[in-house]
Amino acid sequence: MPTSPVRLTEILASLSLATDLATGSQPDKALRVCLAACTVGEALGLDDDELADLHQAALLRAIGCTAHAAENAELFDDDLAFQRDMHEVDLADPSSLDHFGAWAGDERGAQLRARFAHAIPTIGPTAARFGCEASRSLGAALTLRPGAIAALDEVYERYDGLGIPDGRAGDALTITARVTHAAEQAVIAYDAGGWDWAAEQLRRRSGGHLDPVIAGAALEAGDALVAAVTDPDPLRAVLGAEPGSPRFVQADEVDRALEAVADFVDLKSRYTLGHSRGVAELAARAGELSGLDEDGIRDVRRAGLVHDVGRASVSTTTWERAGELTPGERDRVRLHTYWTERVLARAPATADIARTASSHHERLDGSGYHRGASGPTIDRGARLLAAADALHAMREPRPHRPARSLEDAARELQEDARAGRLDANAVGAVLEAAGVKPTRPALPHDLTEREVEVLRLVARGMTNRQIAEELVVSPRTVQHHVSHVFDKVGRRTRAGAAVFAMEHGLVSDAE
Repeated sequence: MPTSPVRLTEILASLSLATDLATGSQPDKALRVCLAACTVGEALGLDDDELADLHQAALLRAIGCTAHAAENAELFDDDLAFQRDMHEVDLADPSSLDHFGAWAGDERGAQLRARFAHAIPTIGPTAARFGCEASRSLGAALTLRPGAIAALDEVYERYDGLGIPDGRAGDALTITARVTHAAEQAVIAYDAGGWDWAAEQLRRRSGGHLDPVIAGAALEAGDALVAAVTDPDPLRAVLGAEPGSPRFVQADEVDRALEAVADFVDLKSRYTLGHSRGVAELAARAGELSGLDEDGIRDVRRAGLVHDVGRASVSTTTWERAGELTPGERDRVRLHTYWTERVLARAPATADIARTASSHHERLDGSGYHRGASGPTIDRGARLLAAADALHAMREPRPHRPARSLEDAARELQEDARAGRLDANAVGAVLEAAGVKPTRPALPHDLTEREVEVLRLVARGMTNRQIAEELVVSPRTVQHHVSHVFDKVGRRTRAGAAVFAMEHGLVSDAE
C-alpha cells in the first residue's frame, strides 16, 4: 500500500464489497445503495453534514452482518441465503414471506418460513442487537462520523415501529437511517424487476417500513435514482459523490481501519475469532526476522489483516461443518482467495496488497489455490503470509479437529518446507517468530546442504569440473551429487535445475 495518506472512503468502499459477499447480495449492492441514498438525500435538501453521514452509513449499512452469522447458519441452514431473503421480507405484509427459504426446496423452505416467523419476535431482537453493537464498534474503529454510527444502530428498525431491536418509529429514527432504508429497498427491488417493481415496492412500503415523505422523494427522483443504481462504475461514482472534501488518513489510522476489516471477517465463524490479526502479527514479526524493510513489514502485516476477506463469500455452514465437505463446498472454499483478490484489487487504497493477501493458499510446487501459482511468481511477502496462516490455523480449533500443539504444528510446517510446498526460509522465520527455537531451515525434497551447494552451481551453468574445483572435491563426486539432485527434484537438465532453484529460493545463501 502507498506510504502517503490514504483516502478513507477507498477503504470503506473496499469493505462494502466484502459486506456484499457476506449478505449474498448482488455485486456492488452497497455501492449502489450509497449512490441511491445520496440521490434521495439531495432531493430532500439535506445539508452537507447530513449527506456525509448518509454517504458512510449507506455504504456500510451491512457492516454488522457477520455478528450473528454462525447462529443464522444454525437456524436457517445458510447464513448468506438467509441474509439475502431477509431483506426482501416486509413484516407488515405476510405474503412477502412466501419466497423465503426457496433456496432449501419446498419442504425445507416451508419449515424455514415457519421458523423465521417464530424467530422474529423471539430471537430477532437479540440477533439485531448483535449486529448493531458490532456495527457501532467497527464503525468507531473505522473512524466513521458519529451520525453514520447512530444510523447503523437502526438498520433493522422501521418507520412504523415494527422493527427490531427497539421498535423505534417515525422521527425517532435518524433521517440517515430512514433514507438508507428507502435506498436499499429501491436497489433490491430494481435488481429483481426494474424500475416499475422498485416503484411498486416503494409505494407498498410507504408508511410502514419506509417514511412516506422519503419514499415519495425516491419516487419523484425516478430517472436520477435509476441512473444512480445503474452507473457502470459505481466505485468511481461513490468516490465522486462523497460530500465535502475527502478525508485522508495516516498510517496508524489505516492500520486501525484494516484491523476493523479483519474483525468483520473473523466474526463470521466462532472458529476464526482473532485469526486475521494473529496471522498479520506473526507474518510481520517473521518479515522483520527475515530482513524485510519497514515498508515490506508494513505491507505484509496489512495483507495479513485482510487476507481472509473472501471468506465472507462462503456460508458459515460450510466453515463450521465438522464432517466432509461436498465437492461444491470445496470449490467455494478454494474460491475464497479469488474473492479476497477481487475485493482488494477494486479499491485504490488496497490494490497494492491484493495479490500478496490473496496468495496465502498458494504453494511453491503449484499445488495451492486459487491461481495454482508456483516458485518465483509467489512474492516474498506471500511466502511469509502462507507460512504464518498455516501455522496460526493449525494452532486454532476447527470443527473437525482440536487445536494442535506448537510442536506438532511446527513439525507439519517443516514437512511442507521439505516437500517443497512452503518456502523453507519463510517457515524458519515464522517458527522463530512463534517462539520455536531457530534451526536450520528445512530444505525442499530432502536435499542435503551439500546438494544445495551443487544445485546452485549447476543452476549458474558451471560444469562438473568447475564445480569440483569450487568445492574442492573430485569430478566423480560432483557427478554423484548432480545425479542425486536431479532424481530428488525431478529435473533432468541444468535449465530445469535453475528453475527449481529459483522457485524454492535456493539460488544463493541470501535468498
